[in-house]
Amino acid sequence: MTLDTIRAHCRTLRLPTVAHIAERTLATAQREDWALETLLLYLLEQELDGRRERRVVRALKAAHFPADKTLETFDQGRLPLRLRRLLPQLCQGDFITRAENVLIFGLPGTGKTHLAAALGFEWVQRNYSVLFLPTFKLVGGLLRAKRDYELERELRRLDRFQVIILDDLGYVQQSREEMEVLFTFLEHRSTKRVVG
Repeated sequence: MTLDTIRAHCRTLRLPTVAHIAERTLATAQREDWALETLLLYLLEQELDGRRERRVVRALKAAHFPADKTLETFDQGRLPLRLRRLLPQLCQGDFITRAENVLIFGLPGTGKTHLAAALGFEWVQRNYSVLFLPTFKLVGGLLRAKRDYELERELRRLDRFQVIILDDLGYVQQSREEMEVLFTFLEHRSTKRVVG
């Protein structure tokens, strides 16, 4: 069996990482006299790692995080000591499976958006599906969906995200219609207890 055939079979079986590393890995295995179990285990581990990386890339793209808003770029010195101590626990995201909310309050320019996005980034790394969007965009989308008699469909579409981070809640115009769709969304999320 040729290497091209092995690669073709890997692509058919949807093993893109194995297809990509097959030649190099087989050469290493022969040179270092790997046992067959060692070779198979290595290939499967590489495929699993590749799938995880691709899943994270897709999830980060779907989340719509603002650029460069991670914990590495966040000045944690801006946070009160109590919150800095709580940060590792928040990053774990255990509250997500309990369908609990996190609210971040502060004056303009204090880093609320950065912190929320950074936490969302951490949750994606831990296999949670996250959507980050300004509240006005959510409300605008819900208003359009309501106008087109598609509100239930839009709410179900949003259900695919375990976490929805609403940024700048205070900037919603607060008209009756806007508040109505926002509360419909919040009530839908709380009754569905969307946790994936």
